[in-house]
Amino acid sequence: MRPSARTTVSLAAAAVLLLPVAITATAAPRTFTYDAIGDSYAAGSGAPDGAAYPEVLDGRMRISLEDFAAVPGAHAEPGGNGLDAQLGGLDADTDLVTLTIGGNDIPWSTTVTQCLLLDDAFCLQQIGAVEQEIRDDLPAILDEAYSGVADAAPNAHIAVTGYAHLFSPRFGDYEVPLNPDFTMVMSVAEQEAANDAADLLNQVIAGVAEDHGFEFVDVTKRFDGHGANSDEPFLHGVLPADVGSSFHPNADGYRAYAAALTAAINPNELRG
Repeated sequence: MRPSARTTVSLAAAAVLLLPVAITATAAPRTFTYDAIGDSYAAGSGAPDGAAYPEVLDGRMRISLEDFAAVPGAHAEPGGNGLDAQLGGLDADTDLVTLTIGGNDIPWSTTVTQCLLLDDAFCLQQIGAVEQEIRDDLPAILDEAYSGVADAAPNAHIAVTGYAHLFSPRFGDYEVPLNPDFTMVMSVAEQEAANDAADLLNQVIAGVAEDHGFEFVDVTKRFDGHGANSDEPFLHGVLPADVGSSFHPNADGYRAYAAALTAAINPNELRG
């Protein structure tokens, strides 16, 4: 007696059930090893704990922050608190490096303080001197620093951030009363000159970064209208009780930095 078609199908199904079943587990996508270096803007000065832009970026796009070596006061020039002291955590396994550096290699904070304390003529003269240093001295300093980063992390995608405009001139003079008899003032003209100098600084940083094949991430548009003197600042103004945080991003500002980096970094450009 020949088995029916239904019996044949049932026997085949039973045979399949008796066969060893190979279960293939889908491997989880690998994460990208991320190291953050640079100065106080990279270190998160002025931000609550956990709000520095490397910490905000951590976990996005499978990016995993491994070494957070940025420190306040760091400069691009080697020695002392130079960027070269932060390169120990970088290696051939580093997939992504973010970097903010260069602002401490020019007398920028001193110049802003002088502008707040003294008249427009002196301020504009000092800003002009800083701009000359940016043009004449900074490119070579950055070139050496960037070469060290590239050597330390030869397989990494390196993203270099620029600096924000500190002021929003359309909100008028920035005034800080120190006591009943004296108020520090950053006039609109001084603010515009300071922002122009920041643009020049970013231009030089971007040019040297491009020469090294690094990605430059501009943040100025994200801070537009959010200067220290604005109604919704992304930066602290003068903080006498915490001088080191003066004119550094607040939590909103660091989120703006992280957003700029998130928009700029293409995960396909990172090793997978």
